[in-house]
Amino acid sequence: MAFEKFEKFLKEKTSLSVRDRYDLPDSDQRFEGGAHARVEISGIENCSNLETMVKEAEKRNVTVHRVISLVKGATLLDDAELKHFAEIGRDNNLEILVNPVSSRGWDTGRQYVTPEGYVSGMRLRGHDAMYHYLREIDRCLEAGIRGFLVTDEGMLTVLQGLRGEGIIPKDVKFKVSVFAGHGTAAGGTLLQALGADSFNPLADLTLPMLSSIRQGGVNIPLDVYMSLVESMGGFQRYHEAADIARICAPVYFKIEPGPSEAELYNTWIDSSNPNYGDNLAKMRVKIAQIILEWIDRSGVDIVMNDHKEDLSIPQP
Repeated sequence: MAFEKFEKFLKEKTSLSVRDRYDLPDSDQRFEGGAHARVEISGIENCSNLETMVKEAEKRNVTVHRVISLVKGATLLDDAELKHFAEIGRDNNLEILVNPVSSRGWDTGRQYVTPEGYVSGMRLRGHDAMYHYLREIDRCLEAGIRGFLVTDEGMLTVLQGLRGEGIIPKDVKFKVSVFAGHGTAAGGTLLQALGADSFNPLADLTLPMLSSIRQGGVNIPLDVYMSLVESMGGFQRYHEAADIARICAPVYFKIEPGPSEAELYNTWIDSSNPNYGDNLAKMRVKIAQIILEWIDRSGVDIVMNDHKEDLSIPQP
């Protein structure tokens, strides 16, 4: 079969580009309120971290829209802590997205953390895991949380079904994690169809690759890493902020520096260094400020604002 037929199909029957978009066209999409980009702070693991982040954002005059939090799992907060976490989000007009349970590296199955096990992905393992996941979703909703981090496309379909039936409130949002491993518009449109409200592409995509996703029929916000943990590459791409906003809008600038996912999001607490998470929270807000400064310096007309009416703010 001539490959020309493959190309013809992609061009005429899909929204996908045949190659990466090296022409880097402007995105014509925006957040509600007109912004190209917003700030997303990741790795806020307890109430102290969240309070520290809020104070640092006020100090640096940085608007934080969304917080990716409890990556260790909401399981590690007791009921009172979880409710207080939601209250802090509500009182400071923050969209809080949490990971309901500990990730695959910390359950009873160890395949994922073996040298070759990473290929198995971060999907749930067994229906008991799905049951516990949904139980934790229920507990988080009861505490007032209105957003969740999702790593499993199958579970996304279940959650979307529950939301469609009104069992999960309509205003709850689902963000698909980088650990789902998608890096094309084909993957992005699939997640969009399954009910994702935003998705985090692979962290190391080039500008043409990111442009191909936005121009390929993906309409939900992209969550693009601007700062990445050392174990996954450790890159910083602040200088590209304006171009990322221009071609990917609407986009969340994702900020997650640190040594490794395993060290940041283990399921135990290092009591010898209680300020570790708070200090990282401060650093993440500082990075957000640096990103905004680079946008101001770029000469590109990028809109950043404090519009929050469309966010899923906690309702404790």
